Parts: sequence; C-alpha cells; structure tokens
Amino acid sequence: MKIAILGNGGREHAIAKKISESPKLSKLYCLPGNAGTNSIAENVNLDIYNFENLGKFVDENQIDLVIVGPEKPLVEGVVDFLKKKKVKVFGPNKISSQLEGSKIFTKKICEKYNIPTAQFGIFESLKGAHDYLDKINKPIVVKADGLAGGKGVYICEDTVSAKNAVNEIFKGKFGLANQVLIEEFLQGEEMSYFVISDGKTFKKFNTAQDHKRVGEGDKGKNTGGMGAYSPSGLINKDLDLKIIEKIVKPTFAAINDLGETYNGFLYVGLMIKENNPYLVEYNVRMGDPECQTILPLLKTDFLELILSCCEKKLKSQNIEWKNKKSMCIVLCSKGYPEIYKKKVEITNLDKQKNDINSFIYHAGTQLIDDKLYAIGGRVLNFVSISENLKDSRDKIIKKIDDLGWKNGFYRKDIGYKIIDK
Repeated sequence: MKIAILGNGGREHAIAKKISESPKLSKLYCLPGNAGTNSIAENVNLDIYNFENLGKFVDENQIDLVIVGPEKPLVEGVVDFLKKKKVKVFGPNKISSQLEGSKIFTKKICEKYNIPTAQFGIFESLKGAHDYLDKINKPIVVKADGLAGGKGVYICEDTVSAKNAVNEIFKGKFGLANQVLIEEFLQGEEMSYFVISDGKTFKKFNTAQDHKRVGEGDKGKNTGGMGAYSPSGLINKDLDLKIIEKIVKPTFAAINDLGETYNGFLYVGLMIKENNPYLVEYNVRMGDPECQTILPLLKTDFLELILSCCEKKLKSQNIEWKNKKSMCIVLCSKGYPEIYKKKVEITNLDKQKNDINSFIYHAGTQLIDDKLYAIGGRVLNFVSISENLKDSRDKIIKKIDDLGWKNGFYRKDIGYKIIDK
C-alpha cells in the first residue's frame, strides 16, 4: 500500500516509524516530514493546507491511505475534502474536529450530555468577562476558544492576571476572538486517555501523563509538551469504567446526534480527583509527545489497525501492548516557548545508538546540504522503554548529555510525581 502522512513533528515521525514496520506497506510519503522521517519515507515539501495541491499529489501518486497527524488540517476540513475524492483517510471530519477546534463547542456538549467538567462561563465582551472575574474565586482558568498550539490556556492566580489574559485573547493573540471561556480551576492530577474509533466502535488506546510546563516541578509557561510517560500511574479498572461511561460514550453519542461519525483518535484530557474523572479538553488526534511515548509499546500492526477504522472493522481488532513502561523527554531550543534561534546545527546525532527499546524521534529538524539543523522550538524526542520509569529516565538523560547539544535544554524531572515521591 502507498501511504501519505500529513505533518512534520515528533508525532508524525513516530507514526511513520510504526507504519514502516507493517508488511502491508509498499511506499511511505511524509508531507512535509522532517529530518527523521527522511530516513524511512520520502519527504515531499508540499503545503498540506493547499487542499487542491494535496489532492493532485494523492491522485498522481495513487495514494491508498492518508493519515492526518496534526489538528489544524482536521479542523479546516482536509478529511471532508479527501473523502469527496473517494480517498481513504484516517482522521475525524470537520464537524467532529470542533471537539478540539472550539473549546466552547465542547463545553456546550458537556452541558447537554452531563459530562463532568469544570464549571464555566462563555463571554462575548471584555466588560462581561471582567465583571465575572471581579466576582469569582481564584485561581481561575482563562481559555482562547480556537486552536492555539497548546498555548491558549492561562492559569490565573488573581483578578489582574485573569483580566490581562482576557484582554490578550480578545486582542487576537491566538487569532480572531469573538468569545472567551472562563473556567473554575480543577484540583487534582492530570491524565491523557486515548481511544481509537471507526465511527461504530471505539477501543481504548492506552494512557499517558504529559508535562506541559516549561520548567521543572511544573513551573513556568505552558508549552506543546516537554515530555510524557505511559501508561499513567493513575489508571485503574474503576476509573477506566468511569471515563468510558461518563465521558467517552456521551461524547460519541453527541457526535452521532449531530449526524456525524467519528473516525480517528480521540485524546481525552482529564483531571482526576478522588478517582473521579473530569474533562479538561479534547484533542482530535494523538497527543504530542504522548504519541511518541505510546506507539513504541504497541504490538499490533498499526497500519492494520488504522485500515480497520477506515473500513469500519475495528470491532474485530485485538489491540495488544508490551507489558513495559515508556518515557519521552523533549530536547528543546534554548528560549522556547518564547524566542529561540532557528537553523542551529546539531552534530553527532548519528553516533547515538538506537535499539528496540530506545528511539529518537525528530520534531523541529531539517536536513540542509546533508547537515542536521534545529528549526523549531521542540527539536528531538528521546524515548526509552524499560521495566520501570526511573531506568527509562536515566537512560534518556545519559543519551541527551552524550549528545552535548549546547543550544538545547530539557526537563530532567519528567515523571517526578511517580518516580520521586
């Protein structure tokens, strides 16, 4: 089969690596891909948001299946476009993708279908939002409605910082904003819970714990993700059942009631308090870096699994996992998530040894004249699988230190709540 993967991050490299292991694969394209995907696929420098050009590429190269990695093309309707061309595509359509594309869309579903979540208010004016902030207890969470690359969420300790957050959102920091979402701050432990769906059936696709804050001890600004481990230390049978019954099933019921079917991954971002789940957010694709943490644990043929979703045959699939633990630590450019240098060379990466329990996934990298350069904020993802998370973390830290890239930094405490307690 000829497969095209859309995207250029660490998630897409992990997907490409797993797909490349399938005997069903004959040719793999990454659009546009990165320096890591270049070694296992043909990178094609094509604008994935120009749907007409994407359609021509798919036709000319007789692509059998398109796998969509990032959220933005999903929210903009790439699945709908490709399906009209009778192309097999893995990912939810434009309406279903509003679960991530609009936080307010999701909150209204929570309200209608009694999905446990933080209490919230939706405001269309600065004055309305400011008046509300004057009256409520802090801390409080202020959110931009649309996509914001994981950065449109403010946790505010006082009224002044909350009003500043509202001002920034309405002034267009994350794009045109007609509304702002203000939520109560939920106390508890975060967890990432994944399911895969063919529109008729869904199955659990493991759990993870992400680390969003840039600084150790979960301090500092929000990022796209500094590291993750899988499975989550919080999951148990009782909690698993609650998540499925109280959150996942009602959400798919809501999508079905809209006359839509959901094909793809659903990332359920949760806050766990006293073994009860509360929905924080949805993503309509695999998380990043959770994907890089989870996929190396998968024993089932990943391409076979995705095809079963496209053909509505997921029910017959048995998803098998390695009985091990996995950790990912992200090596970032100094200055991220603020201003950082681009096109900085990375040397000696080819001297790093990988094996079945050790991976390096590329994110913000590019090959220029056969040299490797960092071109993004999150640059490389170091992954280790072992019997316990401390071993994984120690191995990764040694590998990053051995690389000795002086323009990068990383969090040394990924997994600290479960390893160091």
